[in-house]
Amino acid sequence: MLQINELFFTFGKEKPIFEQLSLDVKAGEFVSVIGASGSGKSTLFKLVTGLLEPDQGEILINEGKVTGKRLGQVGYMPQKDLLLPWRTVLDNVLLPLEMAKGNKKAKLAEVREWLARFGLADYENSYPNELSGGMRQRVAFLRTLMTGKDLLLLDEPFGALDSMTKRNMHSWLLGLWGELQKTVLFITHDLEEALLLSDRIYVLKGEGIVEWKVDLPRPRNSALIYQTDFIRMRKELEWLIQHEN
Repeated sequence: MLQINELFFTFGKEKPIFEQLSLDVKAGEFVSVIGASGSGKSTLFKLVTGLLEPDQGEILINEGKVTGKRLGQVGYMPQKDLLLPWRTVLDNVLLPLEMAKGNKKAKLAEVREWLARFGLADYENSYPNELSGGMRQRVAFLRTLMTGKDLLLLDEPFGALDSMTKRNMHSWLLGLWGELQKTVLFITHDLEEALLLSDRIYVLKGEGIVEWKVDLPRPRNSALIYQTDFIRMRKELEWLIQHEN
């Protein structure tokens, strides 16, 4: 689904952000990218979407090279929900269809069905300021889903939520991802979140990257975070991030 080969990128004459970075995401996988602050996580997403161009290397989505601002190849959800405050929940979710000049009326029944599956049926006429943080993120995720793309880029979508709401969102997303069979590339700084959700984790270190396979059976739930193997894996990941060599 996504392949990055020997990527080199730098801002001007500064130290390279990435140097010969390679990674892949297979169809149907949930892959997380973690790393220390400033390691280039969000820059990587901008390169994948085409908002930035690599100095060297290539980025392939479905075996096609990404050149220019080709956001149309992926569904992208930033950290902030960016819901339009003057639009209702329903109208925010319909936005991708409007931008694609699709037939909103033909899709209205389908969108309302999705709102019900997301637990938002009673809030379709509500405005963003009337929703909780978790509900706003569900609306933002549904809006991303309505792009119809098979590859979803999620940039720390739960980073601003309190711990209990975040746990609930993890359970919700795990169930939904298993049903939708979408491919997800997920940025997070939360190690527990990365381990709980992912099939594999890429750790950004310096200008390079380290791959980590999450050997935990699915389906998963948040109770895993208290198990001995999970705690051990979290400690190993933390050590890996903190030690450059």
